[in-house]
Amino acid sequence: MTDKSPSIVVFAPSPQLTVTVEEVNGAPDVHIHAGGQGVWQARMVSVLGLPVTLCGAFGGETGQVLRGLLSGVGITVEALEVAARNGSYIHDRREGEREPLVEMAADPLSRHDLDDLYAVALREGLAAGTAILAGVAEKNVVPPSLYRRLVSDLTEMGCRVVVDLAGEYLEAAREGGPSVIKVSHEEVLAAELAEDDSEKALVRAAEHLAETGAELVLVSRAEKPAIARTADGIRLIEVPSLHHVDTRGAGDSMTAAVAVAMARGEDMESTLRLGGAAGALNITRHGLGTGEGETIRSIAEHVRLHSPD
Repeated sequence: MTDKSPSIVVFAPSPQLTVTVEEVNGAPDVHIHAGGQGVWQARMVSVLGLPVTLCGAFGGETGQVLRGLLSGVGITVEALEVAARNGSYIHDRREGEREPLVEMAADPLSRHDLDDLYAVALREGLAAGTAILAGVAEKNVVPPSLYRRLVSDLTEMGCRVVVDLAGEYLEAAREGGPSVIKVSHEEVLAAELAEDDSEKALVRAAEHLAETGAELVLVSRAEKPAIARTADGIRLIEVPSLHHVDTRGAGDSMTAAVAVAMARGEDMESTLRLGGAAGALNITRHGLGTGEGETIRSIAEHVRLHSPD
């Protein structure tokens, strides 16, 4: 039996249609993209040179537009056609900061749609060997139990599972025993897994999250060094200080880069450096989950890993 080339599947149950208004030379500049956590992660996997498949449900007018936007961007789409509409939003960024103008929630998926989506994600995850499970913008789109089933079943059959989730979705996924857990410090605090945002409290939270057997737990901390709990202990990921344009999506880029490095069989130090570099570059760009692979690898050489004081 020959070794297959590494690839990644991203489980993105309900991608979003995003409209962002910028300003160029004093005039409005409208950008329409496929978005949502899973889309941004899939985009970064593609940037870093691995084949990537996105599994999601698409329905309504927003779903039709999303299908078109995702074609030709280096992402293979396994689309489940459903009646439920995908969500969308319109943001105004002409003043520099995002101002939500309109936000339309996605419709919940039916029981039959959930069964079909699970089957597609299971099939594609086993074929790829590495799966990223992304969250949803609205809780009622899919139940947390779907993540528990997917993590457990994929892991049981040898697929490495990376989860980037929060709240009850994270707790459900943890029960399945994922290989990698990524969470932000805000999500840790919201789940009451730490008493405050101090480094010591967040390290304890990372240790707790690793108790289900994860080989890596990542806690991102905005502008502060991310915390990585590995089999060899705690490491802080200190990235170069770059001028930021938009901090949204930095954690998703980190998750995607970590999955890419692990799929390629890189050691933990290289994995953490690449993850830190992808997140650092993303904040310098207007597009979420974007960048240039060689630039990310160059930045990785300047990422410093060290133990807590």
